Amino acid sequence: MFLDVSLLILRVVVGLYLAGHGAQKLFGCFEGPGLEKFTGGMRMMGLRPASFWAFLAGISEFGGGVLTALGLLSPLGPLGIVAAMIMANVVGHRGKGLWAAKGGRELPITNLAAGLTLAFAGPGSYSLDQALGIALPEPLTLAGGLILVVLGVLAALLSRAVKPAQTKPVTQPMGRNS
Repeated sequence: MFLDVSLLILRVVVGLYLAGHGAQKLFGCFEGPGLEKFTGGMRMMGLRPASFWAFLAGISEFGGGVLTALGLLSPLGPLGIVAAMIMANVVGHRGKGLWAAKGGRELPITNLAAGLTLAFAGPGSYSLDQALGIALPEPLTLAGGLILVVLGVLAALLSRAVKPAQTKPVTQPMGRNS
């Protein structure tokens, strides 16, 4: 019983905070940037196409957070959180140290650990999965999901290496009538 209550507390707190964090990015809620400004941030981090990766990051946090908080379709929600937090650690908070006070990796690492814990432990008895009798096939869903997370992170990181073609301004040769 205490394990199930512990999982419920962890799921709801982490899930709702991550859903809110994603809502900041997608919808501009809670004083967030919204998708357009967040896309600009992704562009500055070198992710191409920035709009695709901005949407994917936002939906991973928002959707992953909602599914996690509800304990629905486990482990898909926690895996969304894991993917977003790996990218936050590797790209968003890189070079800022460990502690959150300086923009460091403290919170993304904590959220990553919570997401992995929930992905491996499952949602517990107090979840919609339990109430609705939903059980995605284990270990296939978890293993396949982790593989997709790794492939998605690699694709995002590789997109940073591909720079858009630089175009040179067209100049007109100076003639007598210039």
